[in-house]
Amino acid sequence: MEVSVEIRRNPDFKQIYAIGAIGGHSPYDFRIAFYNDSPKALVEGGKSLTVMERTIETELILSPLAAKELYNWLGGHIKDYEKLFGEIKRPGEALKGQGSQVKASESASIQGYM
Repeated sequence: MEVSVEIRRNPDFKQIYAIGAIGGHSPYDFRIAFYNDSPKALVEGGKSLTVMERTIETELILSPLAAKELYNWLGGHIKDYEKLFGEIKRPGEALKGQGSQVKASESASIQGYM
């Protein structure tokens, strides 16, 4: 039996751009929240501080099977991308060999529920 899939967008469909993701898993599902950061200047006690305001744009909740399918799909696309354009590197990785190090806090690993 052959099945044809018709794709349509929900009337509420919207695209977002995200610079990072946080999330985690339980025995029942995987959750990925996508966010953007905006620096905010604050003056506190006469000192000027920069605070990063993190805005959660949307959260995706997946079954374990759907999460694994997403993992496989995304991994394949990353391999294809890197074949065409070269290895994707985190900011600062190119400097690691030159004595500079990237702190763990500078990257957002995906772990645990928010």
